[in-house]
Amino acid sequence: MKKDGIINNTATDPNKILPMKYLWAREYYKSGVANNWTPEEVSMQKDVEQWQSPTALTDLERKLVLWNLGFFSTAESLTANNIVLAVYTHVSNPECRQYLLRQAFEEAIHTDTFIYCCDSLGLDPDYIFNMYKTIPTIREKDEFVVNLTTTIFDPNFKTVGVSNIQQFILDLVGYYMIMEGIFFYAGFAMMLALKRQQKMVGIGEQFEYIMRDESLHLAFGCDLINTIVAENPDVWTTEFQDKIVGLVDKAVVLERKYALDACPQGLFGINAEQFCVYVEHMADRRLERVGLPKLYFKDNPFPWMAQATDLTKEKNFFETRVTEYQTAGSLKWE
Repeated sequence: MKKDGIINNTATDPNKILPMKYLWAREYYKSGVANNWTPEEVSMQKDVEQWQSPTALTDLERKLVLWNLGFFSTAESLTANNIVLAVYTHVSNPECRQYLLRQAFEEAIHTDTFIYCCDSLGLDPDYIFNMYKTIPTIREKDEFVVNLTTTIFDPNFKTVGVSNIQQFILDLVGYYMIMEGIFFYAGFAMMLALKRQQKMVGIGEQFEYIMRDESLHLAFGCDLINTIVAENPDVWTTEFQDKIVGLVDKAVVLERKYALDACPQGLFGINAEQFCVYVEHMADRRLERVGLPKLYFKDNPFPWMAQATDLTKEKNFFETRVTEYQTAGSLKWE
């Protein structure tokens, strides 16, 4: 274990950010700042009109909107808690901590987005924010990640020794690769498919911004995993790699189940199975990002989804503000 590593750093003052060792972490921070947005920048007027109209949306479309608001509203809070209460404690490097604080702020913005959506549409917040308890396929996804990562919330837990470092990596796998990198993506595809049909475009735009933020989050998390492994190669055993691949496979099963539950009849010419194929495609990308083999070998059925992260400039909101999303040249977006 390195004394000046990204975790358990005993050779560097954690309050001294200069000179920086992990310049990639600084790039993620700068990209996050460049991508700053707030939900109030997005007009919800059309959404309100469509939501109140008896004919603008089908019952399936209404269910899809509610379920995705319900899942994301709690998942963002779980992710924020993990950053502040667990990851920040064990990642002692100051430039990484700077990005983690930025990510925690973005998770707060995402939570505020769902408050804004509930207020705008007149939804019952108790109903939306309790779906993680009342909808089985949402509850199963949340519990899968929480049960995987509970250990490192113990105040006595230390990332010392192979088994404990492996446990910390599993936390990063759970929240970055699985929660943000897999569990979010069927929902993203559903909401952006709805937006492509000019339905609930305000919520759709906010989901685009969330997706761009999450793309950076999970890329940072994968780089964090890769750095820990590079500095602690003893943890990266064949058995441990197989365990991660198995967890990703189980996560895909849960996300497929959610996709079929939330949108069983498909949407606008997209059948439900295509949402599942998209999840498998994205799972393979997550595995490859940390040097693990693909499982599914599926092509992306929704090439238009790349627009949500590839566009560099969005329209002027209220014709007064331009929200720009910039990609740092050295960063790999997901």
